[in-house]
Amino acid sequence: MTPPRLTPLLDQFDFACARLTGRLTGPVTDSGDGCDTEVPAMTDDEYLWEPVPGCWSVRPRADGPGPRATLLAGAGPFGRDAAAYPHPWPPPFTTIAWRLSHLSEMLTLRADHTAGSRRLTRDDHPVPGDRDAAVAAFRAGAAAWRKALLGVDDTALDTVGLCTYPHGSDAEEHFIDIVWWVNQEVLHHGAEIALIRDLYRERTPRGH
Repeated sequence: MTPPRLTPLLDQFDFACARLTGRLTGPVTDSGDGCDTEVPAMTDDEYLWEPVPGCWSVRPRADGPGPRATLLAGAGPFGRDAAAYPHPWPPPFTTIAWRLSHLSEMLTLRADHTAGSRRLTRDDHPVPGDRDAAVAAFRAGAAAWRKALLGVDDTALDTVGLCTYPHGSDAEEHFIDIVWWVNQEVLHHGAEIALIRDLYRERTPRGH
């Protein structure tokens, strides 16, 4: 049985993921007031669009890291721009591809470090090089994290270090605080991705 205090967080997570997926794939997305808003599916060009010079993005591994990045994180023929801490300042602007890859990796690794092998690293997680693969990876990561949540009880929610995800404060936080934080990651990166989609649509002035 799902602990009662986890239920609203699960509902929020489900709604945030559905809105983001709808915003990426169309043909409609929930506008927030229960009404469907028409939206075209994201293209591969849009997925990799760099609105400003010096973006961090997803790149063919053979091309090496982008500006101010020192490595390409992830597995497979593509990698995501990254650097060791401390990160460059000011932070590089990141593309939809970068943000979506970051979300998918975070969800997948946190699921594994909660209810899986507890061994996955960033070097194990494939980085999608196109829109279809990226959407599929996000859906898979969201499903894995949700499945992990359905396996916890009320005691687990108060357990410090239940999740051993190595890139956050998970080892020092009550698990319910990690659940809350993951929701915030999906919400705020989802909003950023939606805004970049709006900017891409308006990149050519109307009438031109």
